[in-house]
Amino acid sequence: MHNLIEELTFDFRDEYNRKPIAEKVISLLTSSIPVSPMVIDGGWGTGKTEFCLKLIHLLKSKETNFKPVYIDAFQADHADEPLMTLLAAILRLMPDDKKREGLVKKALPAIRFGIKTTLKAGVSWVLKQDAADLAEDFESDVKKAGDEAINNAVESLLKDHVNANESIELLKAALTELVEKKPIVIFIDELDRCRPDFAVTMLESIKHIFDVKGVEFVLITNTAQLRASINHCYGPTVDAQRYLDKFIGFSFTLPGSHSTNGHDEVYSSIEHFFMLAKESEFLSDTFLSGGGVKSLVETLVKVNKLSLREVKTFIQYLEIYQLVTEMKGLQKNIIYGYALLRVFALFINCFHSKAKNELSSGIVNPKGVVPILGINRLPNFSDGYPVPEEIVAAIICRANNVPGAELVIQNGEEVEKWENIIVECFSGRISRSPEGRINIMNDVFKTMRLG
Repeated sequence: MHNLIEELTFDFRDEYNRKPIAEKVISLLTSSIPVSPMVIDGGWGTGKTEFCLKLIHLLKSKETNFKPVYIDAFQADHADEPLMTLLAAILRLMPDDKKREGLVKKALPAIRFGIKTTLKAGVSWVLKQDAADLAEDFESDVKKAGDEAINNAVESLLKDHVNANESIELLKAALTELVEKKPIVIFIDELDRCRPDFAVTMLESIKHIFDVKGVEFVLITNTAQLRASINHCYGPTVDAQRYLDKFIGFSFTLPGSHSTNGHDEVYSSIEHFFMLAKESEFLSDTFLSGGGVKSLVETLVKVNKLSLREVKTFIQYLEIYQLVTEMKGLQKNIIYGYALLRVFALFINCFHSKAKNELSSGIVNPKGVVPILGINRLPNFSDGYPVPEEIVAAIICRANNVPGAELVIQNGEEVEKWENIIVECFSGRISRSPEGRINIMNDVFKTMRLG
């Protein structure tokens, strides 16, 4: 991971214009405003990790006193003890062996207590309930069990609880001394991918143990998933957002669009698609970047809110199709109607398995397919010549002209107009029935089964 941090910089690649965001993050972290823990929010596959690594590199290049530390929480959650994960990251910054040993000794009682207790007891400790409250909680269990062994266990646990609280104060004092001249910023990535109990305990450790001046935290995560983890641990009746708000100093969402000239907004995932297509040895010489097909791709990516990672998956499916068709499936100068239907079929194959299975079985359900194109109703011809996604929607609807169904073309005059446009998209060379055109898509599904 260290080498990756060194390699990933905004100078190397910043196609989504995110360096200005990183500059502002650093300004906040190094200011007197209490923004820690800061949350950089975003859905899975939106480029959070890459942004984080570039941000760390940028922070290192600045003339600040802050020392950054990176933790991949998902790789660490097998250890079962977030406190040890955090301490290990801090210890890596301490070259002095004696200081390291001293910090570990101060932390041991707290770590031991966290490991020995159940989740319920651990949460009570972290939430700083006093020993009497904790004793009360266990006393009811003791009375029920009536077992002397349990009584001894409770007594031992309460003793550890007192030692742990004392240890936390010593640990905080040691940390304060450690970061007095060199404050640290701990970046915790992938917290949303961790087990719910690990993620929640990590949050609580940050709040109650590492709430020390000079120790800043940045969490790179999906807060929707984090809220789900909280509800998993405490139950669905807990207001997860209010609970989360207690731990967060400042939060912002990594934007999915950026401005190229200060005015026009560009959807990052769309730009990512065409960048990957251009760089691909299989797709660089295809029809994907031309005219109507380009417009269709832009619509599919935007309407379905594809993340950067999902765009990469879509590109991979297009590459596979191009390879197994011996570079002919998406070749240039292909008939326009085939180009539209093949791209749409590959998109369905990649992201909409239910629609794919229905179409493969001969079921044409406009309600289940056409909304993928972002269309709720076909336009009137008075609105002008239809755009590519409307043409694809019309082909789907023509294949299931059942009276009463939504989105279906029923007016005779409209049917004739749409049919003329569709035939024109196939250069007048197609004589298939409306249902037969669906087979163009089914051929794609069959090809992707490697059949």
